[in-house]
Amino acid sequence: MQVPYSWLRPYLFSLEPECAHNLTFKWLDTLERFNLLKYFVPPTQLFPVKVMGLNFPNPVGLSAGLDKDAAHLNALHRLGFGFIEVGTVTPHPQFGNPQPRIFRLPEKQALINRLGFNNQGIPNLVRNIHESQFSGILGINIGKNANTPLHEATQDYARALREVYALANYVTVNISSPNTKNLRDLQGGDALDTLLACLHDTREMLSDEHGFRRPLALKISPDLDNNQIDAIAERLIHHKFDAVIATNTTLKRVGLENQKNAQETGGLSGAPLRETSVHVIERLYKRLGEDLPIIGVGGILTGDDAREKLQAGAKLVQLYTGLIYQGPSLIGECVQAIKKTKIA
Repeated sequence: MQVPYSWLRPYLFSLEPECAHNLTFKWLDTLERFNLLKYFVPPTQLFPVKVMGLNFPNPVGLSAGLDKDAAHLNALHRLGFGFIEVGTVTPHPQFGNPQPRIFRLPEKQALINRLGFNNQGIPNLVRNIHESQFSGILGINIGKNANTPLHEATQDYARALREVYALANYVTVNISSPNTKNLRDLQGGDALDTLLACLHDTREMLSDEHGFRRPLALKISPDLDNNQIDAIAERLIHHKFDAVIATNTTLKRVGLENQKNAQETGGLSGAPLRETSVHVIERLYKRLGEDLPIIGVGGILTGDDAREKLQAGAKLVQLYTGLIYQGPSLIGECVQAIKKTKIA
């Protein structure tokens, strides 16, 4: 008999969000260590797909942000994800923004966070991955340190790519978090071209050095207009990137005017982001077609939400806030919804 997440959520939601986050991981790690997670989560759902040249056991993954330091890989894998994306990790450790920095909006099934790439740095992440002996599909999401000037950001990203290259199945370049000052300026113009060109060249060098080619993905903001989306799509093709992740969190608060915590600074995720994320996916697919896969993330709270992302043009989806509100049964629900769509 499995313990329903609905029994646990009221207790977790009575705690401060970061406290609940840390406590949940302590539970998961303990249960995984003693092989007890099977009593809390349904069996892994299989529906293999091939994207970016990688064979995914199912198309539902964990978004970056939940396990920034790759400290809980095996426990998360046991929940049934087809792939895990860790990070965002930066070259040097950093605390991030002051606490409190995560806020719930339960009536809207949403979160606001202003974490600011809090992580223990790449060397620690590398150790954690080695020690875990993780055997699933692993994405590593990289960013720049907050104290690195924007004109030197390319150096941080190139260094991060070099240091995680051998351990990742794919690497995601995060230039869309709203919680690192001016980071989103890298999403356009000469700054985007310079960054993508550098990472393309760095990847080619690493491919020759290691004898294998790791896919590169770019994670973009939902707060882009159509012209900006089109320009990014064009640059991704030009610089031979392998995927685009749509989307990160939003700064907009449409329809949340009377919600407690809605005016907190930070990125909004969860149900209110669903329609915007779908629009960005549709626009990207209009420009990219089948030439470059889209990973859909943002506002997936049901299996139908996941199916909607694929119908808009995504090949894979990722969860984060939906997992907080719905629990691990959401993973299998999404796989089943996608499977029915594909078979139909």
